[in-house]
Amino acid sequence: MYSYEDRIRAVELYIRLGKRVRATILQLGYPTKNALKGWHREYEKRLDLPVGFAVRGPKYSQAQKQAAVEYYLTHDRCISATMRGLGYPGRGTLTAWVREALPQARKAIVGVACRPSYPAALKQAGVIGLCSREENAQAVADKLGVCRPTL
Repeated sequence: MYSYEDRIRAVELYIRLGKRVRATILQLGYPTKNALKGWHREYEKRLDLPVGFAVRGPKYSQAQKQAAVEYYLTHDRCISATMRGLGYPGRGTLTAWVREALPQARKAIVGVACRPSYPAALKQAGVIGLCSREENAQAVADKLGVCRPTL
């Protein structure tokens, strides 16, 4: 975020002002106190600051990714079960890995995927059968060929 020159300028001013964080930040307008202390610590250790920025490697190896996707596929394609079983990664990361490995897989459907549509005559017969109270609901459902909760 800050160039090498900006960081060196801040550390040198910090030392010149007697290691007073507030005075250094007020004079320069940057950085935060923790950044300044970290830069100073690095400067004392190496007598210089690194020119570039440290590149962070990937958090998970390719083997771990593959193991997670295989576990997902063999355990009912359940993200939560995979996370519990392996202990890694987070939901977003695992979802991204699955989508990367299986681009043809469709998104999960939450709730009822498709409800069967019944003809109007069947619906009308069901309502009349329930409202007339000549038979109980189970008997009406059996006669119409549907389950009781459908009525």
